[in-house]
Amino acid sequence: MSAYVIETAKGKWEIICGLEIHCQIISKSKMYSGASTEYGADPNENVSFIDAGMPGMLPTLNKECVHQAVKTGLGLNAVINKYSAFSRKNYFYADLPQGYQITQFRYPIVGEGKVTIDLEDGTTKDIGIERMHIEQDAGKSIHDLDPKKTFIDLNRAGVGLMEIVTKPDFRSPEEAGAFLKKLRSILRYLGTCDGNMDEGSMRCDVNVSVRPYGSDELRCRCEMKNVNSVKFVMQAIENEAKRHVEVYEAGGTIEQETRKFDPLTGKTGLLRKKEYAHDYRYFPEPDLLPLVLTDDYIEQTRRDLVELPDAKKARFVNELGLTKYDAMVICENKETADFFEKAAEGQDAKKVANWLMGDFFAMLNRKGISIEESPISAKQLGQLVGLIGADVISGKIAKDVFEIMAETGEDPEKIVEEKGLKQVTDTGAIEAVVDAVIAENPDNVAAYKGGKVGLMGWFVGQVMKKSGGKANPGVVNELLKTKLSM
Repeated sequence: MSAYVIETAKGKWEIICGLEIHCQIISKSKMYSGASTEYGADPNENVSFIDAGMPGMLPTLNKECVHQAVKTGLGLNAVINKYSAFSRKNYFYADLPQGYQITQFRYPIVGEGKVTIDLEDGTTKDIGIERMHIEQDAGKSIHDLDPKKTFIDLNRAGVGLMEIVTKPDFRSPEEAGAFLKKLRSILRYLGTCDGNMDEGSMRCDVNVSVRPYGSDELRCRCEMKNVNSVKFVMQAIENEAKRHVEVYEAGGTIEQETRKFDPLTGKTGLLRKKEYAHDYRYFPEPDLLPLVLTDDYIEQTRRDLVELPDAKKARFVNELGLTKYDAMVICENKETADFFEKAAEGQDAKKVANWLMGDFFAMLNRKGISIEESPISAKQLGQLVGLIGADVISGKIAKDVFEIMAETGEDPEKIVEEKGLKQVTDTGAIEAVVDAVIAENPDNVAAYKGGKVGLMGWFVGQVMKKSGGKANPGVVNELLKTKLSM
């Protein structure tokens, strides 16, 4: 892709960006306790003694969280570390009653990997994964219920997180946005995180620095905490990078800081000076043994993986004849890809894709519903495409049938039969309509024969209108060509 450059009167600058993404693990219970992870429960309803930091309470590692982390690591084409260990990250805040977070510091469960992203110009780029570790989430501080008080909700405290740390490989907001979309897609395919950024189950810390374009130096970076949408991540990168450029060109220096992003203004603001690892006084977690995984466990998990977006996309292109663009759009969401595959069984896959990405997506948007809520099933959409392919109905009639399906949920065959919409293929009957149209429009016939060949489309339209859209378009075209050339 073309380089993303911040250009000013004084020179050109390049963005250097890396991401830290906190992904809530899909598990019925928390990382170190048996408390529920249900979203939307009343405040402090899903809290165990462990989550509340009660003295003498010992954590027990959730086996399912470990399994989900290994699946995720494999989905990121990353190294699974057979040995990993837990540490205490010490800091004091009201929503962390233990006074420390159990995390992985020196020995994470997942090592280096990569994710290939698709960019708008049709190119791809590999983004490096530095590591992924598992840890517990903190609770939630609520500041807007009372002007003088802060309320604490510990429902989220102890929920399992995967922190995915990328290498500083992003050179534009677009690349970061594409990565987050791709990562969210992979996690949803794997079933390890729902990726709902608006609910906080996927949150992003954005690290940004800049350097003179063409340079290989790495300058001081700043971190924006807890950015909760792809759009906001892209805005945060762009605006923070411009701030760095303004500071440098004014003769100032950038200090390592933790900042916040304001979605209303698009600007970033100082939270605190950036902490370093030694500020947290990491030390080995005394209540949890190191985690040791066997080769058999890792390989069995690998064998159980579902087909991931890139593999599915390649199959749709190579085996079903979809374009790369169509396959990319369809495979971004697992539910959409599954729907398409069911609809395309025994049908022309390309035509199914056209209907899915056209009328079907438009219907979902119009109704404001998800594909899981669609009144039209995958089988029904495939049947509709099949009726067109078998010349039972025309493409125009199919659109009318589709709208009835969207309102009633009925099968297309039933609608076609009850409404009498079957396409007329009887050449004799169509010929009679063609003759009538020609007889009724002598001026246009003369114009056509005089060289206005563009009128052919008009004649076809008139025949289709007169037949109620039921005449076979191919037969209509052939008859018109023959009769108008006489």
